[in-house]
Amino acid sequence: MREGSLDAPTRHAIAWKDEAFYDEEKLDVELRRQFDVCHGCRRCFNLCDSFPRLFDLVDEAGDAELEGVSSDQLKTVVDACTLCDMCFLTKCPYVPPHEFNLDIPHLMVRHRAVQNKKGAIGFIDQKLTETDANAKLGCGMSGLANWATKRGNALTRPILQAVAGIHKDAELPKYSGKTFVEQAAAEPPVVNKDAPAHGRKAVLYATCFANYNNPEIGKAAQAVLAKNGVETEVVYPECCGMPQLEHGDLERVEVKAKAVAGALQPWIDKGYDVIALVPSCTLMLKFEWPLIVSNDDKIKKLAQATFDIPEYIMEIAKNEGLADGLMPLGGDITAHIACHARAQNMGQKATQMLRLIPDAKVQPIERCSGHGGSWGIKKEWFPVAMKVGKPVAKQALKNENAFLVSECPLAREHVMQGIEAEQGDVAKIETYQHPIQLLAKAYGL
Repeated sequence: MREGSLDAPTRHAIAWKDEAFYDEEKLDVELRRQFDVCHGCRRCFNLCDSFPRLFDLVDEAGDAELEGVSSDQLKTVVDACTLCDMCFLTKCPYVPPHEFNLDIPHLMVRHRAVQNKKGAIGFIDQKLTETDANAKLGCGMSGLANWATKRGNALTRPILQAVAGIHKDAELPKYSGKTFVEQAAAEPPVVNKDAPAHGRKAVLYATCFANYNNPEIGKAAQAVLAKNGVETEVVYPECCGMPQLEHGDLERVEVKAKAVAGALQPWIDKGYDVIALVPSCTLMLKFEWPLIVSNDDKIKKLAQATFDIPEYIMEIAKNEGLADGLMPLGGDITAHIACHARAQNMGQKATQMLRLIPDAKVQPIERCSGHGGSWGIKKEWFPVAMKVGKPVAKQALKNENAFLVSECPLAREHVMQGIEAEQGDVAKIETYQHPIQLLAKAYGL
C-alpha cells in the first residue's frame, strides 16, 4: 500500500444509473466504510461542519467506534455538507488512486440521490433550486423582488423565513432589470484589432448569477476580452444544474448538461473557446458533467474547451501578452479564492490576474466562505455558514483593503456580511464583487 497523497487525485464516474447506487443497505455500508477512515484520520476537522459532527457522534457513542452511531444520525453529517470539494482536493490522503478510494463529496451526492428518489426532498427546497424560473420572475419585477428580499425588511423577510425556510438575516442576491444576455445584445463591445491576442474567439456561458443577478460581471469580462482582441458571443441556454446536484437530482443534471452542451457545440466546432463566469458553473462543465454523463462526446468536448474567466485571462497573458493600458487602482485588494475555483486544480488564477495590475497589492484568502449556495441561506444552516466563514471575514477585516472580491459573488457577499457581524465598516469597501471587474476598472472600461 502506497502512502496517501503521493499521486494526483482522480475521480470515478458516478454510477447513478445502476440500481445498486440507490440500495440503502449498500449505501449504509459505504457510508460507514468511508466514515470509518475519516474517523481514524480526522485531518478534516476544521474544514466544515460535517466532519466535527461525525467525530462528535463517534466520541459520544462511547465505544470510540462508528458501530455505535445509528444510520439516522449519519444523515446529519450529510446534511451539513456544502459540496465544496475541499476535503477531496486539499485534505484527504486517501482519495483515488489510493486503495481506500475515498470521495466524500460524491458519497454525499449519492446519499442525497437516494433521498431524492424516495421523494424526501421538500417541495420548497426543490423550488429554491429552480434558478432560471425564479430569476425570470425576479428580473421581471426586479424592483418589487429586491424590496421584498432585502435584508432588514421587517415586513417580508419573517414571512419568507416562515414559508420558504430562508433565514431572515441571510443576504440574498439582487435581480437585474435587464439580463446580461439582453445587455450584451444591445451594446456589443468593439474588439481591439491591435491587441496581441486578436484572433481569439470565445463564447461566454453567462451563468445564472451573471445573467440575472449581476450582469456587470459579464459586461466587465466581455469588455476586458474585447480590449484584448477577443471576439465574444454571449450564450445562456439554461442553468448548469449545480443546485440540482446539491439535492442529488442527477437526472435533471443530465438533462441540463446535454442541453447546454448541445447549444455550445456549434460554437466549439467554429473554433470558439468557452468561458464560464462563475467557478461553480465552470466546475460543472469541466469536471462534474463528464462524471455524470460519461458517454457523451459533446460533453467531453465542452469540458476540454472550457475555461474559468481568470484562467482564460492568464492564458492570454502567458501566450500572447495582455493589451497595454492597465492603470493602478489606487487601493489594495483582498481576493477570496472560492472553493469551486480551487476544486478546478488550476492554481490561484484570480490572484495571478489581479497582480498584473500595476502597483497592485493582492492578499489572497484561500479558505471556504461557508456560503454553500442555497444551503447557506436556509434557516437551519445560516448560523453554521456564518461560523464556517468567520475566519475569512476576520482576515478580510484585518487586511483593511479597499477592495474585496471573490470569484464566487455569493461567497463575497457572505464574507461582507461576516465582516459586518465582526463590527467592521463595510461602507469602506468598494462594491465590486468579481476579480474581472477590477481588471476592467484598471483598464478604464
